[in-house]
Amino acid sequence: MTTTRERQQIQQEFKDRMDQDELLNCMRCGFCLPSCPTYIESGFKESHSPRGRIALMKAVVDGVIEPDEDVERSLDLCLGCRACEPVCPSGVNYGHLLEEARDIINQNKKHSLPVRVLRKTVFEGLFPHPGRMRMVTHLLGIYQRSGLQKAAHATGVMKLFPESMAVMERVLPKVPRLKEMKNRPSSLPSIGEKKKKVAFFSGCLMDTMFLETNNATTKLLQLAGCEIAIPDTQTCCGALHGHSGEKDAAKQLARRNIEAFEEAGIDYIITNAGGCGAFLVDYDHLLKDDPEWKDRAVQFKSKIKDISSILVELEFHKKVKLRSDGGRITYQDSCHLRNVQRTFMEPRILLQSVEGAEYKEMKQADHCCGSAGIYNIVESEMSMKILDHKMENAAATGAVTIVTANPGCLLQMKLGIEREGLSDKMRAVHIVDFLLESVKE
Repeated sequence: MTTTRERQQIQQEFKDRMDQDELLNCMRCGFCLPSCPTYIESGFKESHSPRGRIALMKAVVDGVIEPDEDVERSLDLCLGCRACEPVCPSGVNYGHLLEEARDIINQNKKHSLPVRVLRKTVFEGLFPHPGRMRMVTHLLGIYQRSGLQKAAHATGVMKLFPESMAVMERVLPKVPRLKEMKNRPSSLPSIGEKKKKVAFFSGCLMDTMFLETNNATTKLLQLAGCEIAIPDTQTCCGALHGHSGEKDAAKQLARRNIEAFEEAGIDYIITNAGGCGAFLVDYDHLLKDDPEWKDRAVQFKSKIKDISSILVELEFHKKVKLRSDGGRITYQDSCHLRNVQRTFMEPRILLQSVEGAEYKEMKQADHCCGSAGIYNIVESEMSMKILDHKMENAAATGAVTIVTANPGCLLQMKLGIEREGLSDKMRAVHIVDFLLESVKE
């Protein structure tokens, strides 16, 4: 609970920092409402819609209301999926407003000691340090391989945790060994004629827990004719920090990444995680007030491209034989890949080019699955409501494989499959893993 002094400070910073032109851009037309999962799942509660949240931000700026617990709760409940942005006739950059508001509240609110310790550990002590990320993942691998995981399931220990966390523990990928995570290449040659020189943004979770997906990504790039540079000084994209009210930390990570890729001499910077890619292309906004870095951020942004986009650009699907005997497939959009990077046709083009795989479009494939970073942990109830509807639509396709393009979405879909008892009938897979297993050389 915030004190009177904290609320006064928050209100002043709202006046000083919030983009009032952007707030006024909202015409209250309501076009965003059908696209907002929390508005729908809350029973059409206005304060849980993009329009309602912007109205709350504007009211705080104008001094009409205080930034109390109800305002904070409304902002916290937002997934940040940004599905409101493509449908907004005024082009309101809602995501930028949300991140600024969350940062103001977080930086002026005194958290409890356990929360402060947790945030410091995660945001400062873990994600910015690749070596520590590898070590934590290594410990998870020991838990999975040593028999401890089986013992935890046999003794019922996992029943002490919330249901969504217990199920999530079961669907986590089998993580690689420490040696595999450490022995990463800094460059890879193209296979066949070289068409492009690209750099690969390997990420933090992607290069540890989802290492095999990163390996599949680089293999596809090589097959498409790309020489690949993988700068070893790159770090976490900063999305988790930016979405959680740690904007200064996100800026530090952005500067490190821009510097890491500047001297690579490449055509594109390739990403394979929708959430990371969306935050990377927002570096120009993140650093717009930094005279030393703003132009460098614009240059960096101009090179970001999702793996599906470059594969289509290089006509990978026409030159490499793709075949699957896995039956019907469907696709779940990564919100940030679709709504921020505006990449949605390319994954579908690739999937529809796989012989033997019958593609079936999912109803509301563009709606959020409820993952949203750590949202499915901190806002489990709302997340599971959204997931339940997503699984209804997925099951209605009759697909045996759900393909997606973001690690959080992938885990959420696996969680949904497990919760619905469909593990023997359906699987979820990242698009690059599906494509690589479909390659017939």
